[in-house]
Amino acid sequence: MQRIANLIAVKDGQVLLLQKPRRGWYVAPGGKMESGESIYETAVREFKEETNVTPINAHLKGVYTMVIKENNEAVDEWMLYTFVAKDVEGVPFKETREGKLAWHPVEDLKHLPMAEGDRTNLQFAISQSGIQYGTFEYTTDFELLHEKIQISIEQ
Repeated sequence: MQRIANLIAVKDGQVLLLQKPRRGWYVAPGGKMESGESIYETAVREFKEETNVTPINAHLKGVYTMVIKENNEAVDEWMLYTFVAKDVEGVPFKETREGKLAWHPVEDLKHLPMAEGDRTNLQFAISQSGIQYGTFEYTTDFELLHEKIQISIEQ
């Protein structure tokens, strides 16, 4: 099963998002884990590679199972680990081969085009306490079929 880590940076009421060219959807920068890498190392490395900035005090906010279904059968599945950083150092790229980078007001997460599971987990990551866990089931066109969410908050 593929393992993916992404990271959303929040600074001055804005979030740094990557707009992917294929669908025009917005995502938190991230990518695939390399052999022997921790999820933390993956999130920070992928974020730096895709943005040109360093996240400050990144920490885990969500663990998700993503399932793609066709004719009610799973055709793909991966794990997603979402991190958040409340600050960054450096100046981000404007555009890379991965897409266009820009800071957006936090409120834009409610309406920017993106996978609905991403909307759920990114909004949680920037505004809630604890860690969120979930499973998102999609069609092959990334239409959300079902989501199941749990949250744990350390006492």
